[in-house]
Amino acid sequence: MAIQLLVAKVLRDELALLGIRTLTEQESETIAARIFERITELKLDLAARDFVIPSSGGNGTT
Repeated sequence: MAIQLLVAKVLRDELALLGIRTLTEQESETIAARIFERITELKLDLAARDFVIPSSGGNGTT
């Protein structure tokens, strides 16, 4: 998924700004994939608890 690769690159760039340069490309991609998995799990958990999760459709309705 292209967005995960983009997030992985942003993660590497941000860590490099902090002086952390030991994260490999594969490690950052793995972390990005796990972030997306956790977000999906959180959305499902919130939905199961009847929380309203606003969409990013931009029409202002929820």
